[in-house]
Parts: sequence; structure tokens; C-alpha cells
Amino acid sequence: MSHVSGVLRPNGNRPYIEGPDGARHFEGERIWDGYLTHWADREVNARTLPQKDYETDRPIVLIWPRAEESAPCVELYYNEKLSQYWESMMGHIALNVNGLIFNFSNLLNENEIITPEEYFFRPALGEFAPLPGKGKWGFDEAKRPYFDKFGRLFMRSIHVLRIEGLDLAAMEKHLRASLETIHNSPRDPKHPENYAQFSVTRRSCATFSRDGLRAGGLKFVAGIMPRDLFVSAAHAVRKQQLKSTIYKLNQLVVPECPVSAPTRLTNIRNYFRANLRYDPSPVT
Repeated sequence: MSHVSGVLRPNGNRPYIEGPDGARHFEGERIWDGYLTHWADREVNARTLPQKDYETDRPIVLIWPRAEESAPCVELYYNEKLSQYWESMMGHIALNVNGLIFNFSNLLNENEIITPEEYFFRPALGEFAPLPGKGKWGFDEAKRPYFDKFGRLFMRSIHVLRIEGLDLAAMEKHLRASLETIHNSPRDPKHPENYAQFSVTRRSCATFSRDGLRAGGLKFVAGIMPRDLFVSAAHAVRKQQLKSTIYKLNQLVVPECPVSAPTRLTNIRNYFRANLRYDPSPVT
């Protein structure tokens, strides 16, 4: 997917991306206010998405900060809980396998493979936005659903465990097979938006991610809750003497979402493992 790079210029009510040659990209398109709040006059990347903005009927513009290329690795993302959803009381977890993020959820459309820029930085526009006036998802209008799945880093703080030395090909194969099984499963006719076979103990974001880590060679990792899995994975990495880094990406607060909060550990053994050493975040 091609993109442009440059500086995000507010320019009153006609923001644009100024390229190195002075060209104005996306001027006249709708650029989400959240981007301007956090990245005005900063270096960014930008491209369009297939999905359209409900107000303009134009392709949504995705913008994300410039970042250095990284070596092949696995990143485990523990997402803090969303206070507006009781379903999020234990937080969320996802896996990045060499630049592909595998996400699992009780909502069928969130069982997907997406790029890091989409996972972290999608704007709260069109189908990614929360239902106006409700602040949560809404599926009443079939042609204008509100999935409330804009950039996860705008929705909550995310703790990252970066691991080197696992079998990336084996992990990707296992996770793709898991997603295929989910999307081929029978539907719930009353609630077609749900993954009908979702189970906190057997088929959840944490259990699918845990099994993916095991497929990649991370032994002794355990857990059925997101934060417990994150702590257990960090402990397993130390036991296997794999190279790793732990850091936190702080939430980029916007009006569309309240501030997130960390969740409790449920396994008493993880209380004794939870004193993790966090390194400075590579993203500023």
C-alpha cells in the first residue's frame, strides 16, 4: 500500500500533508481532528483506506507517525480496559508477527489481520467511529454500522512485549488457521455480529494469542486473561533466555474515548512475576 510522507499542517479548516517538495497532499479531504491534536506540524505518513467517511462519502484518510524500520520479531500487545464497555473489564491482547497484527475478539469483524498503522491509528470516522451520542458500537443501520474500532492507541494505553528468536513462520501459519476456523464457524442468527463460539476460557483474544506463542516456540506461557498472559509471556521469555524488550505506549487521548485503566491479575503466581522492568518507549 503506497503512502506519502511529510509534515501535517493544520492550515485552518483545510489541513494537508506537506511533502518534502512542498506539495500539498490530501488538501480538501477530511482529516480527523485527533490527528491534528497530537501531530500538528510533525512528520507523518498518510494514505487512504477502502472504507468511506459517512459525512463526505470519500475514502477515509489514515495518518500515522514516522517510525524506524525494525528487525523481524513478535510483539505482544496488552491493551488496558475500556471503561465504557463491561466486555472490556479484563482488557485485550493482540499479536504482531513480523508486521502483521493478528486480532481476536467476540465481535466477528474484529477477528482480522491488519497492519500496525491501522491497528494503532485508524481515525474515529465512518465505520471505525463510535455511534454518535452513545459512545459505543451500534449496528442498527446496516449500511452505516459504527464498529467503534478506531486506532487502539487513541482508545487505550498499550503495554508491549517485544520478543526475538521465535519461529515467525510457524506462528503466522497457526494464527491464520485460527482465523479461518473462526470465519468458517456457524453464525448466531439473532446476533450475526458476534463470534458465536467465543469463550473466555477456550476461544478468546488471550487463548488464541497464547496458542500462537506456543506454536512459535515460547514454552511454558499460560493464561486465559490478557494481563495474566502478558506477565506469563514475559516470565517465559526470561526462562528461555530470549532477547526481549518491554515498554508502554501511552494513550493518545481524544474526545471519542475516555481514559483507559489497567486490569487486575487473576493468577496469584503472576503477582510475584509482575514487577516487570519497562524500557523507554521507542515512540515519542
